[in-house]
Amino acid sequence: MARTFRIFRDGTFLVAFFILLVLIAAKLDEAADSVVHGPFHVIDGDTLAVGGERLRLQGMDAPELDQTCEDSRGKPWACGEEARRLLMRLVADGKTECLGRERDKYRRLLVRCHSGTTSINGTLVRQGLAVASGRYAQEQVAARRERQGLWAGRFESPRDWRASRGTMDDFSLVEAFWDWMKRVTAWQ
Repeated sequence: MARTFRIFRDGTFLVAFFILLVLIAAKLDEAADSVVHGPFHVIDGDTLAVGGERLRLQGMDAPELDQTCEDSRGKPWACGEEARRLLMRLVADGKTECLGRERDKYRRLLVRCHSGTTSINGTLVRQGLAVASGRYAQEQVAARRERQGLWAGRFESPRDWRASRGTMDDFSLVEAFWDWMKRVTAWQ
């Protein structure tokens, strides 16, 4: 009985210690975020530029600039251009701040942007002009339920659209695992 208690106690201590280490590492890693202020130039629905730096909005994927989608009546509309226009409106106030620390394979800084208390990344997903990719799942559920933007009709996911045209971003297994670890430990 005492041996079982010691094993349970020691195991609980190890788990608690590991969780504490993960939380400390996440907090230290959070401090490493680069802060980027505008004015921003909007490239497309999920890419910004400031100075010589390109920024890729993280946790979501917007239609490509020349991508079209279908509305509820089956009529084509320029969803990629509409995503770009919304992003332009969201960053136009000059109060936008973007935070990020990682870079993608194109050396773009992966960022989460806010204007005041408004999440720009989340707003693009909530308005149905981007799909969630690792974050913003609640915003996507609401957009789908209300048939906002892309969800009002038919569309090809931006990832599939790029793949069908040979412009697919390769996402390695290591990158996928690291992305999953960050989501699990809330490092984003």
